Amino acid sequence: MLFRQLFDPESSTYTYVLADPATRQAALIDPVLEQAERELALLAELELTLTHVLETHVHADHVTAAGRLRERTGCRLVASAQGASCADLHVRHGDEVKVGGLTLQVLATPGHTDDSLSYHVEGRVFTGDALLIRGTGRTDFQNGDAGQLHDSITQVLFALPGETLVYPGHDYQGHRVTTIAEERRFNPRVAGKDRAAFIALMAQLRLPPPKKLAIAVPANRACGLLPAA
Repeated sequence: MLFRQLFDPESSTYTYVLADPATRQAALIDPVLEQAERELALLAELELTLTHVLETHVHADHVTAAGRLRERTGCRLVASAQGASCADLHVRHGDEVKVGGLTLQVLATPGHTDDSLSYHVEGRVFTGDALLIRGTGRTDFQNGDAGQLHDSITQVLFALPGETLVYPGHDYQGHRVTTIAEERRFNPRVAGKDRAAFIALMAQLRLPPPKKLAIAVPANRACGLLPAA
């Protein structure tokens, strides 16, 4: 598998390129609108054809490039059945997405939002904002549910092999990748804590709202495309 990890400094968002080297078909996970031209240029340089954009959830901290990339390339947009209605393919837990010879397994990992998904392929899992490196996503808006997030992490993600590489949707400390085994042992929000303790911890965070919340959520429910004012 051809793989690239890209970064948006404004929102600290990771975007991922996954491609089948045999067919040159590619997918992007969680592209950011302001970085759309960068992603298109990289795909052209690597002689890849974008066939899918996969969203892990309706984001609150940036606007997705999904709609713009679909307009430019004709790719298909993939999202949760509880997510943006404008997606071409709505998926649920256990579904598979084929990108050339690659098969991405869809994992439903709600809790940060009710539509949160992770994607598992060839020893890597892309966890969006569900599981971060030594952290987790927040659960205080967009139908978030701390108990549900604990279940998603401990029963779905932590059920993967320990050596599975974890690529999150964000990082704010300069980390790029972790493993399932590391997070089981060292993630301070879940390691050694039961469900009730996790719920209590999340209730005490008192985080400020994302700066782009009012703009990003409605835009992302429209795949990043809103009519001009």
